[in-house]
Amino acid sequence: MKVESKFSKANFILSLISIVSVIALSVYVFSIPQKFVYVNTAKLINDYKGMQVARTLYQKKAALWKANIDTLTNEVQQKIMSYEKESSKLSTKERQLTQELIHTKQKLLMDYQQAMNTQAQQEDAKMTGEVLQQINAYLKKYGEDKGYKIVMAATEYGNIAYADEGLDITEAVLEGLNNEYSGK
Repeated sequence: MKVESKFSKANFILSLISIVSVIALSVYVFSIPQKFVYVNTAKLINDYKGMQVARTLYQKKAALWKANIDTLTNEVQQKIMSYEKESSKLSTKERQLTQELIHTKQKLLMDYQQAMNTQAQQEDAKMTGEVLQQINAYLKKYGEDKGYKIVMAATEYGNIAYADEGLDITEAVLEGLNNEYSGK
């Protein structure tokens, strides 16, 4: 019985030490202020000067692509109108050759439109990816500099159901991000 008693006391002391350790650790962890903040990603992306410049450049490229497509479309339409006016004066062979030429131009136009749509999607993805890399790199640096444990992103899809407005650092991040961009 004495062996059992010593064993029970040892278990009791170890259990007591474990409980006290867990309590002390919990008090320590919960007494450290946790720094959780969030940013409104839609506002951050839309109001970031880097994104605005990238969109302007993209829109200029898109306008050029559209102008090229419009020019090709006009050429095809002119060929069709010319053919319709003169088809009665053309021989069967000339009509057939003109129709083939028109079909070839229409196919080239459709191929060009598809190529431009693909290029536009690739340009948009590239532009957006580069801007997001800039924003994410700045957010990481900003969070580390401010000692934040986590910076969450509030999106239009509702990742964050509720957060105190005091935790929203969007304006401060946006200001720093735009200042950094302007300094480049």
